[in-house]
Amino acid sequence: MTSNSPLPTVNERVDALPAITMADHAVVEDGEISLLDLLIVLAERKRIVLRITAVFAVLAIITSLILPARYTAMVTLLPPQESNSMGGMLASQLGNLGGMAALAGGSLGIKNPNDRYVAMLQSRTVEDAMVRRFGLMQEYHAKLLSDARKTLEGHTTLDGSGKDGLIRISVEDHDARRAAEMANGYVDQFRNLSQHLAISEASQRRLFFEQELEQAKNNLANAEESLEQTEQKTGVIQPDSQARALIESAASLRAQITAREVQIQGMQTYATGENSELIQAQQELAGLKAQLTKLGGSEDTSGNEFMIPKGLVPKTGMEYVRKLRDVKYYETIFDILARQFELAKLDEAKEGSLIQVVDPAIPPERRSFPKRSLIVIGATILGLFLGVFIALFQAGMQHLERDPGGSEKLALLKRALFVPRSRAA
Repeated sequence: MTSNSPLPTVNERVDALPAITMADHAVVEDGEISLLDLLIVLAERKRIVLRITAVFAVLAIITSLILPARYTAMVTLLPPQESNSMGGMLASQLGNLGGMAALAGGSLGIKNPNDRYVAMLQSRTVEDAMVRRFGLMQEYHAKLLSDARKTLEGHTTLDGSGKDGLIRISVEDHDARRAAEMANGYVDQFRNLSQHLAISEASQRRLFFEQELEQAKNNLANAEESLEQTEQKTGVIQPDSQARALIESAASLRAQITAREVQIQGMQTYATGENSELIQAQQELAGLKAQLTKLGGSEDTSGNEFMIPKGLVPKTGMEYVRKLRDVKYYETIFDILARQFELAKLDEAKEGSLIQVVDPAIPPERRSFPKRSLIVIGATILGLFLGVFIALFQAGMQHLERDPGGSEKLALLKRALFVPRSRAA
């Protein structure tokens, strides 16, 4: 295929160059640089861009191969779930005493139990036990126990904020088997800690009534010993039925008053003064005290306030009556607290284990660090951007050198940067 127009000569091409350069200069002066101009600059310097990108990619591959591998093992836990107190279920079987236990077994109103268990897992006691068990001071090359704890915290992740209500413990280590053992070790150390603490509602009630029951048991034993000594001193005196009824009634009222006071004391640990159950218990306490006053006695446990009416008991048997009354009183107290203690134990058993393992940690099959593909891709993209930046920077510097005004400013900049101030002056 031929054309009628002759091809331009070399001189014509050279004459056309200044016009193109001036047009490009005008575009730069107007501050308008098209995408095509940038692509032309990058195409002219594609070797620089490709070389820098390749260098970054190779360095990323070498680095990802050199970095030590780490593995992450995770254990999933189920914290105790809130349930209705069994004391309320057995209230009908125990009458008033069961009702008192149900009042004492009110909910503690735990809002977010997972945060509490996560804080316990992060406690110094658990972390120190982990450091000693797995020899982490030597593993982390730490001179102080506190340094080993901080390093362990950096390798451990505790998360209890999920919507499923589960707690997840993740431990990272260079050995896959060791990572799984450490994750499961957190559960073991937490259970060791929880054995010495009353965490759940039922555990708190069980611990409270256990302490009160132990004290009532000691008081009953002392009262029985005192009664025995009185019998040996004065001889056994059997009071008539009316006096015995008064003694047993007064002792029962005093026992109920003491039980109410113990109940109120326990409720005040988690309920405010405006709590309806607490107010009801206080009103019942006042009514019991009024009944005891009508019998001519007192709620004081000193054993000297209750006075039997004259003529019912011989004066010589007064001391025996008082000791017998104390024994009846402490027997009633012991019976009430024993029932409440058994209810708390049943509730605690119903709650099951304090914390349950849903998925135990197993040695992970794949490493969690380094992510070689991500490292290589990220480094390659970074090298590409850096290569493009260098190419555009070189093109801009060449343009400044060709421009008379730009070259003069560039010379001033070099002089300000590299010439000492004394010589410049």
